[in-house]
Amino acid sequence: MLSIHKAGKNTTVYAVILFIALAIATFLFTNIYLILALITSGLWMGFCLNFFRNPDRPIPDPNKAQVNCPADGEVVVIEKTFESEVLNKEMWQISIFMSPLNVHVNRSPISGIISYFKYHKGKFLVAWHPKSSTDNERTTIVIDHQSGQRILVRQIAGAVARRIIAYIQPEQQVESGEEIGFIRFGSRVDVFLPLDANIMVKKGQKVFGNKDVLAQLAISTSDL
Repeated sequence: MLSIHKAGKNTTVYAVILFIALAIATFLFTNIYLILALITSGLWMGFCLNFFRNPDRPIPDPNKAQVNCPADGEVVVIEKTFESEVLNKEMWQISIFMSPLNVHVNRSPISGIISYFKYHKGKFLVAWHPKSSTDNERTTIVIDHQSGQRILVRQIAGAVARRIIAYIQPEQQVESGEEIGFIRFGSRVDVFLPLDANIMVKKGQKVFGNKDVLAQLAISTSDL
């Protein structure tokens, strides 16, 4: 059964109602304008049903050292970079671009405590632009793992996305794979990892939230 995310339930319901109303009107009073309106509303309804879908995604083989993919999309960046907002050190940056056709639910890549959360107003550059990570509308989330490792997740609005939704707050406990947010209509998620993490994905790879593993932290699960 198709599950629609709460962020798009109203939009999707309105799209379905409009389509049904136009279908009835077209049946009763057939003319070219109603037919064109029906086709347009049908395309919009189909887009909403696809965009706001919220598939059930249990993690297939969970362990406390793995960093799970937080979003569906394409890996567009894997590089070492200096994270200057919170952690102030060089880290691995993995960026996932979400097209409007991808599932846009954002999930926690690890279990831990939210130690930092901040929303930033900003521009709406295309999500793959190098400066979108620092210049666009975005949120920054730091999750403290029980091993002491700290992971930073950044939700970034793209050129079309105009609303970032986050469902977490500081000091909150989150579980790996738990929903932490949603971004509307094309966007990007950056994950910053310690340099000793073992990266498990490649640039250009298509990934799926909770299905793919981004990396393994350099910790022993027997010590947790």
